[in-house]
Amino acid sequence: MHTPAEDAWWFCERLFAANEVWLAEDAKGPVGYIAFRADFIEHLFVRPEAQSAGIGLQLLEKAKQAYAELSLWTFQRNLRARAFYERHGFVAVTETDGADNEEKMPDVLYRWRREPM
Repeated sequence: MHTPAEDAWWFCERLFAANEVWLAEDAKGPVGYIAFRADFIEHLFVRPEAQSAGIGLQLLEKAKQAYAELSLWTFQRNLRARAFYERHGFVAVTETDGADNEEKMPDVLYRWRREPM
């Protein structure tokens, strides 16, 4: 949807500027990252060939350690991501038709809250 220059600008000026970002690497280089701020996960990405190795969970735990409540959006059709979030305590709270997102694809808002001690 965007040029490489537009993506680079967005990452530098928006994502990195407004979020805490953690990177996961292996011997070959970056395999995933998470970007989050108070109460919201902006991005969680793990390269397809590195998925199912616990990297996503390790990144997710960084955000869960930092905040007692987190929300995130994912696309309704991304069943693998939805199952991952649900396995780790996130609950779907709102589904939309996608009219308000850039891709115009139906999405779902998830929320997680730390259990009281």
